[in-house]
Amino acid sequence: MSRPMLLVFLLIILIITSQFEWKQQLVADVDSNPNVSQKQHQISKAEETVKEKIILVQEKNIQRLNELVRHLQEQLQQCRGRNGTINGTVSPLADRILELERQQILED
Repeated sequence: MSRPMLLVFLLIILIITSQFEWKQQLVADVDSNPNVSQKQHQISKAEETVKEKIILVQEKNIQRLNELVRHLQEQLQQCRGRNGTINGTVSPLADRILELERQQILED
């Protein structure tokens, strides 16, 4: 065989073997994709559970705040009730004091 023929033959063999290696790498990449998608799926599940936990904590905080608001409203109503009774008892006393002062003024 002549040298140019031998070089062409070797070049063809090199090209063919390199294509086999590329195909093997592509097959390996395709095989690794399910692992990547499984990892992504696991990550997304973990993110969802974290989000759910955050939502539950926020709901508990909202419930606590609603209870505090209700308790404060009850306290406010109690205070208003006390003020109403105090104002109710003070008002007649104030009226009597004013009447007595008027009478004293009239008498003088």
